[in-house]
Amino acid sequence: MSTFDFNDILELLRQRANRPLSLKEIQELLDLNAGERKAVGKSLKGMVKDGSLVQLKGGRFALPAKVNLVVGTLSVHRDGYGFVTPADGAAQDVFVPARHIRPAMNGDLVVVRLERSLRTGRPEGRVIRVERRAHRTLVGRYQTDHGIGYVSPADPHLPDDILIPPGAAGDARPGQMVLIEIESHPGRTRGAVGRITEVIGDAADPEVEIRIAAIQFGLPYEFSPQALAEAGQVPLQVEAAEQAGREDLRRLNFVTIDGETAKDFDDAVAIERHGRGYRLWVAIADVAHYVPVGSVIDREALERGTSVYFPGACLPMLPEALSNGICSLNPQIDRLVMVAELDFDLAGQRVGMRFYPAVMHSRARLTYTQVAAVLVEQDVEARAALQALVGDLEVMRALAELRIELRRQRGSLDFDLPEAQIHLDLQGRPENIVRAERNLAHRLIEEFMLAANEAVASWLVQQREPLIFRVHEAPSAGKMASFQEFIAFFNQGISLPVEGVKPKLLQELLDRVAGQPEEQVINHVLLRSLPQAYYSVNNLGHFGLAADNYCHFTSPIRRYPDLTVHRVLKKRLAGQSEKRRGEDLSLEEIAQRSSVAERRAMEAERDIVNLKKCQFIMDKVGENFPGMVTSVHAFGFFVELHDMYVEGLVHVSTLADDFYQYEEERHRLIGMNRRREFAIGTPVVVRVQKVDLERREIDFRLVDEQGQGHGPRDAGRTRSKREARRPKKTRG
Repeated sequence: MSTFDFNDILELLRQRANRPLSLKEIQELLDLNAGERKAVGKSLKGMVKDGSLVQLKGGRFALPAKVNLVVGTLSVHRDGYGFVTPADGAAQDVFVPARHIRPAMNGDLVVVRLERSLRTGRPEGRVIRVERRAHRTLVGRYQTDHGIGYVSPADPHLPDDILIPPGAAGDARPGQMVLIEIESHPGRTRGAVGRITEVIGDAADPEVEIRIAAIQFGLPYEFSPQALAEAGQVPLQVEAAEQAGREDLRRLNFVTIDGETAKDFDDAVAIERHGRGYRLWVAIADVAHYVPVGSVIDREALERGTSVYFPGACLPMLPEALSNGICSLNPQIDRLVMVAELDFDLAGQRVGMRFYPAVMHSRARLTYTQVAAVLVEQDVEARAALQALVGDLEVMRALAELRIELRRQRGSLDFDLPEAQIHLDLQGRPENIVRAERNLAHRLIEEFMLAANEAVASWLVQQREPLIFRVHEAPSAGKMASFQEFIAFFNQGISLPVEGVKPKLLQELLDRVAGQPEEQVINHVLLRSLPQAYYSVNNLGHFGLAADNYCHFTSPIRRYPDLTVHRVLKKRLAGQSEKRRGEDLSLEEIAQRSSVAERRAMEAERDIVNLKKCQFIMDKVGENFPGMVTSVHAFGFFVELHDMYVEGLVHVSTLADDFYQYEEERHRLIGMNRRREFAIGTPVVVRVQKVDLERREIDFRLVDEQGQGHGPRDAGRTRSKREARRPKKTRG
């Protein structure tokens, strides 16, 4: 067995070597035996592959920094230039001008030589070698010019066209979206060459849009025949034998509460009130019962990691036979569930918890709108239609309000920022985009799901059971110092403790500014100061929820970490510990892969939403709309329109009335002569100037008080609010 590792090699090249070393020299200097000498060659190959070392001409090895080289991943900007993020994470990103990027493409692992620009004298990089290619296939639009075929990649970070030689286009017609296989990657003086392997279809087809997003973001699009065959073997209804060993909860008034368009119902709730407080049952679909570890469905669910939701479409984590069938808690049907039975006192504090497998029967499939009509609007017809459930819904509201207040008191952050709700016509085209408002029904269900997630995590921690946590770390001291400096401009302050900021301190600030003119700007800047949540086997707590123990348990139909937590919980309840077989992935690997899958899904969802926004506003070029500045940068500011949830950029180059300076610490642009400022929250009127569907970009131009745009004069009126809200008629 070898006694050295890669750190010994790094130490040798860092401290003892004054020049690049060959394999033989490294073997001799490390004083290795015969077996170890063989292993070191393998280690060197791996270190070159991951960017820790570079291999020079003559087969010699060196640390990149010692030979003025950097190894890292290339990110190409839409305008052609790029940055290389060093693989070792030790140095800053390296700027690479467009003329020095070839033969690389976006995402490639490259070696760049550090140079000084002859024009500016600033350091920059030149790609000298590609170590690993990121793209073997691409999706794009097939076009011809004077008989020469080429494909323009759909990814704007791949600005160069791919040549399609004669005979390599298959049945593709100009204008169609296609999938190509790269047969020859670009060189220094020539472009890439490819072959069309699949015609996807018309770019304007909503189904094609989803397929393109799936390819671009690496989303599994279809289930394998083996997975569908497994799903076909799953029973269509709960069988009597499956109910053995489960508690029978069919006497309880379980209901599901979801959006109008929801199809998979993985959670149901029931409640009872007694003299000592409340008993809440949160029933979650027992997906683990139907999806064994290591099955084909399980492997493909792990690969997906999460369901991906697009406007009017979904790429589910599980085949439809499970997600919309036997695992969905549909009304008036028996279903197998895992239950969190939670007891609360009259103040809403949790005083007891129990977990077990059960069988339940949902009394009704309710929507947020229905529940809000009963509880908030006190609608007579709605209450009459749900007469048998109104009493339970009232008790749920009472408990939810207690829990919301308790969570607020402990410091849980509640930004309550709206999201876009895209209304589609019958052809799948956007006909209106509005803010999706959250009502009491949303908060009620959210509160009960949070309570169940936190209870499961707390109990498994008490049992010393390893599991996957949902982690949200505290913001860095630097981020908080910048935020503290920013809010001082609004005469607001927070005292930052030496041991780090606590969420309660920030929630108290949000309470103070609620209803004030600066509320929205402070909410936006604080939200951007917080890190992104992720999955981990290390219990680092959830800062945003002010929770010491938190996991995801309530959505196993659409999130793989929830399914994993179910398996851990079921084993523990059965008196077994979570011991995974050697061929199984560890919990840590599942957590890492799930975090990557979540980010991938978020990027794809954001891309399609941005596309729909561009499509919706395409025919409004030249029209004026009131809006509000939502973020400010050195290159300009983004404006969100008041009457539709659409955002676009006002580029600083279009502000012709003054020279504007960017003040990063105050998140604002300010005129050097007239002192006019644009900060988050500034009301403006803008004209839709340009829409780029390929880049998902909307350009606005500022309109002054007299209704004229800054820059060239052009015609256009600001639409009235009533007109702006009116959806377009559906085209037949």
